[in-house]
Amino acid sequence: MDAITDKKTLAAAPAELARPTRAEAEEAVRTLIRWAGDDPRREGLIETPKRVVKAYEEWFRGYGENPVEILGKRFEDVQGYDDMVMLTHIDVESHCEHHIAPIIGTACVAYLPDRAVVGISKIAKVVEAFSKRLQTQETMTAQIADAITEAMNPRGVAIFIDAKHQCMTTRGVHHPNVSTITTTFTGEFKANPELRERFMRLCEQSKR
Repeated sequence: MDAITDKKTLAAAPAELARPTRAEAEEAVRTLIRWAGDDPRREGLIETPKRVVKAYEEWFRGYGENPVEILGKRFEDVQGYDDMVMLTHIDVESHCEHHIAPIIGTACVAYLPDRAVVGISKIAKVVEAFSKRLQTQETMTAQIADAITEAMNPRGVAIFIDAKHQCMTTRGVHHPNVSTITTTFTGEFKANPELRERFMRLCEQSKR
């Protein structure tokens, strides 16, 4: 995306909803256990609802994070550096919004700075902020690019995500070796085929 078409995608969380209490969330887990055919009162499952709710807090903590704010602190004293800044092997741990099944993979993120850069850990944290939500890979890829664009106004952004979706590896079509690749290019990355090719080549080399 070259322009931010929907600022809502960059919000720290969806529109405010009446959030259930922890007790209500735990009871919902007990209901699912019963639906699966087991007894939530048996010894091995008594503490499971608490564990699941605690796991949800970790898996979906991205709803409490604002990616644009993460990128808020920038550094302009870079001695005129204006070439690609690229991070590879960023872990992606997300959950698909259709089945709440894990999405596991890696991301490569690059941007062309326009006078300012950010700490490299901030880029990885932006990927985490969006991945720790219910997602589709396509949406997540675009959201990461949009957040970097809004916060930094770089000359271009490139995103490459390679991930396996357990909603199709452990259920449905059962193809465990299928990997999904999504990309987004903005600015000079979109306009310059050689720059885009260089980014993709570096992504491939990082896998070796």
